[in-house]
Amino acid sequence: MARPATGPRATARPPGRRDQRGPGTVRPRRRPHGPPPHELFAERLLAVLSGLRPVHWMLGQTIGSAYEQLVRLAPGTPLRARGAVPVIRTCRGFQPRPGVIEAAASVAAGEQVRAMAFRLERGTDLRWRCAAVELGGDRVPARADA
Repeated sequence: MARPATGPRATARPPGRRDQRGPGTVRPRRRPHGPPPHELFAERLLAVLSGLRPVHWMLGQTIGSAYEQLVRLAPGTPLRARGAVPVIRTCRGFQPRPGVIEAAASVAAGEQVRAMAFRLERGTDLRWRCAAVELGGDRVPARADA
């Protein structure tokens, strides 16, 4: 039976551990890996506007009139092309102020290329939600009674 270590070199470090951290030290938090929020939302919006996902899939991820804009746009599947699967070519985001991202993406389907712009706002629960959507420069007006 081995005797427990005593003296100045005795630590609570488990056997075989080689790093220099001692008990009670905390590693600095790392930023989560993965794509930025505007790239994730570009893919989600593409799925809805190409008919791969139903509009209600975006219910908890939209605020304001954005859901109504999607309801009006989605039935026509504006980003679908016959025989071609639409893909995001580029997606760029700009942060005009903290908690807001305005993004633009180009979507290609076969030889057709369309523009998609959208605005994301971060809520008090720290979740990003889509607040507006535009396609190809034609803005879908929100209902007047909303």
